Amino acid sequence: MALKKVEDRPTPPAVYNIRVYTAAIVAAFAAIAIGYDSAFFGTSIALVSFKNEFGANTVSDNSANLVSTYQLGALAGSLAALPCGFYLGRRWGLLISALVFVLGAGIMLAADSGSGFAPIYAGRVIAGFGVGAASNLTPLYISEISPPAIRGRLVGMFEMGWQIGGLVGFFINYGVSENLPVSHKQWLIPFAVQLIPGGLFAIGVPFACIESPRWLIARGRRDEAIKNLKYLRKLEHNDPYLIQELNDIDLQVENDRTAVGSGFWAPVRHLFSRGFLLRRMAITSSLFIFQNGTGINAINYYSPTIFKSIGITGGNTSLLTTGLFGVVKTVASLIWAFLLIDQLGRTKLLMIGSAGCAVSMYIIGAYIALAKPQNKTTPALDSAGVAGVFFLYLWTAFYAVTWNGTPWVVNSESFPGAVRQVTQCFAASSNWLWNFVIARATPTMFANMGGGGYGVYIFFAAFTTLSIPFIFFLLPETKNVPLEEMDRLFLDPRPWSANGRVLAELQRERADRADPARAGKEELLFDPQGQAQQKTKGREDFVEQV
Repeated sequence: MALKKVEDRPTPPAVYNIRVYTAAIVAAFAAIAIGYDSAFFGTSIALVSFKNEFGANTVSDNSANLVSTYQLGALAGSLAALPCGFYLGRRWGLLISALVFVLGAGIMLAADSGSGFAPIYAGRVIAGFGVGAASNLTPLYISEISPPAIRGRLVGMFEMGWQIGGLVGFFINYGVSENLPVSHKQWLIPFAVQLIPGGLFAIGVPFACIESPRWLIARGRRDEAIKNLKYLRKLEHNDPYLIQELNDIDLQVENDRTAVGSGFWAPVRHLFSRGFLLRRMAITSSLFIFQNGTGINAINYYSPTIFKSIGITGGNTSLLTTGLFGVVKTVASLIWAFLLIDQLGRTKLLMIGSAGCAVSMYIIGAYIALAKPQNKTTPALDSAGVAGVFFLYLWTAFYAVTWNGTPWVVNSESFPGAVRQVTQCFAASSNWLWNFVIARATPTMFANMGGGGYGVYIFFAAFTTLSIPFIFFLLPETKNVPLEEMDRLFLDPRPWSANGRVLAELQRERADRADPARAGKEELLFDPQGQAQQKTKGREDFVEQV
């Protein structure tokens, strides 16, 4: 029952096949690289071997810059992915982003006491550029190849990759600190491991990821689009489901072309000249403000500081605790991807997560303000300290099953095809911008917001609380709604209940098409060869003759 698929039309079981899952998983290898960086880098620069190589004071003075250059590169990459994906396609865009990341990761390995931080800075900007581009293209690509009933689950592979990479990153540093002597090799190995997910991503894309049928149809490459859609759905060209999906895509593409025009700048102009689309983009992109406002990247990049503020001392103890944090995130994210995102939906998850995260952060902040664990002289945690750690892990569980991946899913599916890549570009840019802000500001926040940084936790809790009314009143539930019907969903004046009305309307319209006597509308169908036919029933939509 938990894995029941809610469909907007009768769907052949063959549609849910290994091909579409494989393409989504390979595309999500980009996220493994992103997640690995978020976990390994902050703990790597905290290793004694790294501080010995570059100087403890130098590392401390440059830590915020070392962390945040990656986000700046990713911000630039997410913007550059727009022309790349438009002109070259999703598949080539993913491959190029993978190669750029591998180049940047390799450059970092040239760093030592002689060269200083220069190779790390350069490599992190370049690697960040690659993953920033991929963070734009991967959710876009997966959403375009996914059947509606499992779209959330497949886009969720991006988030799962993020968490798997993070889990590996947390434990790599614990492993080298436990098993290798303090040396150049000890800190260099975690840097080198980046090449593994990056290399697998670059190798896998040409073999497992075929071009998006939606992008091909938009470029007039119908034969390739039909071939790719048949492959992804494991259906023959005359299957009613495939015919209907081609019809829906073609209608959307033609309507987009009529309304928006052609050329690279046409969707940009259209987006910024349509208030309802700008409002929608403002709502969905703002999810990344609230996501980063939960405090996740403060914990990811500065986990030793976070655990020290709760009272956990000792290098290896802190690393192990950080690794357990990664375990909780990964397990919870598996539950999110396979049991929750396509069952409970997007908005319920976000509001539940906000409530749980806010309460946990309020309690941690109060504990630090009252108990002052940063001043304790013994490594053992007292009962209050154990409770503080428990609520941090509880916060982690709430975050991972809700806010961790849901904003990516919502942004990847909320816009018509004509502007989807533009809006996805702004969504990814929003993520990296606020990721950069938090990564750059966290050390300063801990130094200035109360003893032990208790004010930081209160700040994150208050920010998360604000997200609940924002979501309830402004964001409609997108679960199970086809990509081609998102305009109808977001134009509904009551977002909190729009999903049920739109799905009911779609079911009635499907029934009308199946029984033409029921409705005086115009029906559009594809013949078995993919050519357009139009039956006069009063509708103004049209499909270009092939």
